[in-house]
Amino acid sequence: MARSGKAAIVLCLDVGFTMSYSASGEESSLEQAKKVMTKFVQRQVFAESKDEVAVVLFGTGGTRNALASGDQYQNITVHRSLMLPDFDLLEDIQDGIKPGSEQADFLDAIIVCMDLLQKETLGKKYEKRHIELFTDLSSPVSEDQLEIIIANLKKTGISIQFFLPFPVDVGDGGGDTSASVHSQTHRNSFPSKGLTEQQKEGIVVVRKLMHTLDEEGGLEEVYTFRESLERLSMFKKIERRPMAWPCQLTIGSNLSIRIVAYKSITEEKVKKMWTVVDAKTHRKDDVQKETVYCLNDDDETEVQKDDTIQGFRYGSDIVPFSKEDEEQMKYKTEAKCFSVLGFSRSSQIQRHYYMGNQVLKVFAAKDDENAAVAFSALVHALDELKLVAIVRYAYDRRCNPQIGVAFPYIKDTYECLIYVQLPYVEDLRQYIFSSLKNNKKCIPTADQLSAVDSLIDSMNLVSEDDDGETFEDLFKPSKIPNPHFQRLYQCLQHKAFHPNKPLPPIEQHLLEMLEMPCVVKERCQAPLEKVKALFPLKEVGKKKEEKTAQDIFKDNSEDGPKLKKPKIEDEEDIFSIMKLAEGNVTSVGSVNPAEDFRILVRQKNADFKDVSQQLITRIDQFLENKGSQYYMKGINCIRVFREEAIKLSKVQCFNDFLQALKSKVEDKALADFWEIIIQDRISLITKDEAEGSLVTSEEAEKFLAPKEKKNETLPPTDEGGDVDDLLDMM
Repeated sequence: MARSGKAAIVLCLDVGFTMSYSASGEESSLEQAKKVMTKFVQRQVFAESKDEVAVVLFGTGGTRNALASGDQYQNITVHRSLMLPDFDLLEDIQDGIKPGSEQADFLDAIIVCMDLLQKETLGKKYEKRHIELFTDLSSPVSEDQLEIIIANLKKTGISIQFFLPFPVDVGDGGGDTSASVHSQTHRNSFPSKGLTEQQKEGIVVVRKLMHTLDEEGGLEEVYTFRESLERLSMFKKIERRPMAWPCQLTIGSNLSIRIVAYKSITEEKVKKMWTVVDAKTHRKDDVQKETVYCLNDDDETEVQKDDTIQGFRYGSDIVPFSKEDEEQMKYKTEAKCFSVLGFSRSSQIQRHYYMGNQVLKVFAAKDDENAAVAFSALVHALDELKLVAIVRYAYDRRCNPQIGVAFPYIKDTYECLIYVQLPYVEDLRQYIFSSLKNNKKCIPTADQLSAVDSLIDSMNLVSEDDDGETFEDLFKPSKIPNPHFQRLYQCLQHKAFHPNKPLPPIEQHLLEMLEMPCVVKERCQAPLEKVKALFPLKEVGKKKEEKTAQDIFKDNSEDGPKLKKPKIEDEEDIFSIMKLAEGNVTSVGSVNPAEDFRILVRQKNADFKDVSQQLITRIDQFLENKGSQYYMKGINCIRVFREEAIKLSKVQCFNDFLQALKSKVEDKALADFWEIIIQDRISLITKDEAEGSLVTSEEAEKFLAPKEKKNETLPPTDEGGDVDDLLDMM
């Protein structure tokens, strides 16, 4: 699990005069090669790679290399020594490298590259030494030293890749049909008749060189310019060093297993932060930022920072809260921990409970046989019993603890626990929706179900054989880079070279990246048409308003005043009939509390305050039970309470209740219940509705408005730590 070492790479470019030739309307081989080099260096720069890159040119008018003597190794120039790639190198490739006026043997150029790698990596640690050679094979080539080159490449462990304007097997009438499979799609672009005899001779030398180095896969290291541009069109992801997180997995007070965890999955964010620089010099140091604190008075009196203290907004008041208070408030733990609280069936952990910003892979500590045996036993036991471990996780003593679940994960080459964070009660969002099963209009027919099944089958992104085994995945999320990063790097690179030009359009491959695969798009057309036919969309006209007899027989004169709805004075008689049907109601019950309340408040000598308190008690019971049916009962009670308070002029009693309810809802985390209150617009009784109220319509609206987010709230500590990903290590 050691960090992968850096590489030393030489980009060897043919700038001979034939590389500048181009057909009408096409780019020259030199321009194509420079594009490939640019793409490669871009990936290295934005990935913050530690690999070092050198540039060697052959076919130059002059000569500058350590091996040049007499007429040997002429017209070969070491353009840049090994160093980290940067924007200067990108600019140099685009504007600094010019076409040459001579030609040089590409085998001589390979020897110069090998010499450069040997000398500049001496005494340094490099995991890989590599040559990338870009040429059109038009320069004369001598095979005298081919065997020596091959022997030295094998001896020193230097690898080599060729990049050509055409596939390496273009000039081969028959030959090895299995070689260079990756270039088959570009074969037709370069017919063998278009190659010169010199190029055909160069192909023979390349084939001999690569076959000798690797008999089976040698030609797979020969690419075309076009193919390389497609492969390098994506910016390389930033390389991360896997950071181990050692800890003790504890079960109870007597069992402890040494473990080490790595970040397996985490959301990647742009590392480079935006900063303010001088518009002319582009230097950060030329701009100084100064913060001044002033009183909110007419003179804007300046206050020193030492005379200020942070505060927390609590309602309409500000509670002073110093840094010392903040430190004392923080959750204190003795040390980092990974403690098993208990075990649960894996089926009990619902998929939608997974949360957090990382997934950890937990292994037994390296070189600890006892830990490995105990950890393996735990993983296999969990797997066989279909159980998971519920874990208390704290990255270190400064971080707040998490509750998470650890799943057993067993592969052929390794076994581990996979840790995912679980929510606390404050993290859960509960919403109430009506059931579709109870609505006959929402029940699909057998034909509709069959049509949707066919659509799902046609859009399957995984191709399977008759045995049910996957042989092709049409959409691999693990291979899809983040389009945001790709676009950002594209724009940054453009602005670095062309600061005064507008940004380029989004590249087509970025737009196509998240589109439906063409195969799936064609396959699902027929099922889509069937679904469209079975689920027709009909335009719904405006619903007719219900008309009463008064509306039908009312006076049609528009000039006259509208008739007021007569107030029923004798409603008590209606309720007395209901009272007889229900029996003698003496208190607000739990079966039909709203109607009980209506009956009681209309009885003679009824104490409205006492009866309303009984109703409030029932509402509190419904909220304690938590559930859609109890919530709806509570809402109905509140609605009836409000209506009767208006009719009986007990406005203040209801308003006091609703204000107290709002505070109670916030304290008991009943946000989902309060959402229903807001949706039904059940607010304070206003002076427009009843004479005894002092509440305006604006105040009633403000009462239901959601609270503003508090900017003063302290940001949570990043509990993810520095544990890093393990993707490249498996």
